[in-house]
Amino acid sequence: MRSWKYLLGFNVPVMVFLALYLPDGWSFLGLAYAFGLVPLLEVLLPVSPANLSAAEEEAARKDPFFDALLYANVPIQWGLMGFFLYQVGFGQLSTLEWVGKTLSMGVASAALGINVAHELGHRVKALDRALSKTLLASTLYMHFIIEHNLGHHRHVSTEDDPASAERGVSLYHFLPRSVWGGYRSAWRLERERLATKGLGFWSPANEMIRFTLIQTALVVAVAWFFGWAGLLSFVVASAVGIGLLETVNYIEHYGLRRQKKTSGRYERVMPHHSWNSSHPYGRLMLYELTRHSDHHYLASRPYQILRHFDDAPQMPAGYPAMVLLATVPPLWFTVMNPRVDRVMAGMQGMAELGFEG
Repeated sequence: MRSWKYLLGFNVPVMVFLALYLPDGWSFLGLAYAFGLVPLLEVLLPVSPANLSAAEEEAARKDPFFDALLYANVPIQWGLMGFFLYQVGFGQLSTLEWVGKTLSMGVASAALGINVAHELGHRVKALDRALSKTLLASTLYMHFIIEHNLGHHRHVSTEDDPASAERGVSLYHFLPRSVWGGYRSAWRLERERLATKGLGFWSPANEMIRFTLIQTALVVAVAWFFGWAGLLSFVVASAVGIGLLETVNYIEHYGLRRQKKTSGRYERVMPHHSWNSSHPYGRLMLYELTRHSDHHYLASRPYQILRHFDDAPQMPAGYPAMVLLATVPPLWFTVMNPRVDRVMAGMQGMAELGFEG
């Protein structure tokens, strides 16, 4: 059962498919499921902080079932995208239906196109990384694999990371900074990688140039086959997915800051530098992304064996509910700022006692 429960993650593409297939208000089903039913279930269901035993963890690490679940999302995401583009390109949709279907497709682009790509992008196998890039192409966010792995994980919870929000910064101030800052960082990181190999910027090995060409070709192909309506819908659905990803970035590290050691270097990334959530339904829907503290502590751990830490800062609700809360800055600040202050005071106390990461 600990393996099969992750099949619940496929509820997202099922609901999005129904949203694309059904008419009228049913077009919002994907959005309503992710940000209506799931937050409600997380209020009703108890949190689940239990971790696997050492033996269970080893078995889960070797079980191919968990990788198969991730791989299955690739054809599903592209199948949904094809169905969506057919609907908006050739269907006779009302404005209400177009909005609902586009928002629902945006949910899939975030949950499958970026979240699953995030998990695969941390793997070392060439196949996994290729599939990650394939998923990211469906949201026009291929540079994410560079910036997230080489930039965000290195600079997380510092002023050098555009995807780590300071205390008191609203979501709407954070979003453009994170999107643009992450894109610029990816170009810089790729230039640095090429330089270490003795290669120039215009080398065929420049992944950012390849990503740009791939995504440009994809946009042209969508416009060619599905017209301007298909192109607009594709871009908007991608933007929704990107917006949801960056909102998750906002809530994951809001207000948390790594201390500088006496050497001037930042302390090592620890579990208390990421907000954690052990609300069970969101955990399964997002392939354990909500156990974010352990992910940043040791990024090589696959999703099925990520751990709960009692001393990691805990969100008062699951990720979907916290995403909704972040859209209302006064409420977000009221709920989260006191929690941030308590966590940061604890970090400062540890630093004063000489416990540096």
